[in-house]
Amino acid sequence: MNHPKRFSGTENYLTNDSLEASVNCAIVLEKPLLVRGEPGTGKTQLAEAVSKAFGMKLIRWQVKSTTRAQDGLYVYDTVQRLYDSRFGDRDVNDIRQYIKLGPLGQAFVSDERVVVLIDEIDKADLEFPNDLLNELDRMRFYVDETQEEIVAKHRPLVIITSNAEKELPDAFLRRCIFHFIEFPDRDLMQRIVDVHHPDLDKQLADQAIEVFYQLRNMTRLRKRPSTSELIDWIAVLKRTGIKNVTLDQNLPFLGALLKKEQDLVAYADQIAGGRRWRS
Repeated sequence: MNHPKRFSGTENYLTNDSLEASVNCAIVLEKPLLVRGEPGTGKTQLAEAVSKAFGMKLIRWQVKSTTRAQDGLYVYDTVQRLYDSRFGDRDVNDIRQYIKLGPLGQAFVSDERVVVLIDEIDKADLEFPNDLLNELDRMRFYVDETQEEIVAKHRPLVIITSNAEKELPDAFLRRCIFHFIEFPDRDLMQRIVDVHHPDLDKQLADQAIEVFYQLRNMTRLRKRPSTSELIDWIAVLKRTGIKNVTLDQNLPFLGALLKKEQDLVAYADQIAGGRRWRS
């Protein structure tokens, strides 16, 4: 399939050569792209950026602990059919009206190629990844209730995110293009902040980024602040007119950066004890 261009990020989603190469490799080989990285590194936003860059519709599939691969294809709404048989005026013998396509089913019947985001695959059970790729390999599935086969009109571009909370099967990994999103270094973080806060005072930007990385380097933190939390924190600083920030007991809006009670206690202990943290 011919594509209008190679992926190189968007004006609001900054990338590097490695990430761009992984996305373009997945496009050329028509394989799912598995993206790992700690929370807040832009895994979900990558799918949004790819969708925008290629002008393709984005279909989201948020995985939960109860999610089955079957749910991505279709579900048979037996509850609605039972309700209609008792109280409605529909012809309940027409089972097709109770077949609801899932995210992959919608992608298969789409007249145009789409991007499918399968978000946080770690949350599903161990069988989910392999079951999922079986359907993606075949690009077709069978609806038992109607005895119909649905064949994909176009192979969707599938982006799968993982927080590395559990090991994924080797068979699954072999059939994906893999990319690990490293946490942004200071130079890239500065560019990210500039994109989201283009009018930010340089002194405040430098101080906020310095405090942010000092916080992340505190060894006792259970959940280190992420990029999205830095962006939100800066937004609050701007809105309230704060011009200077330093890592001390009076650090404003600390709750925008640290989200666990244990981390707030660890921060207070470290500041009160005058301990040094790695810069």
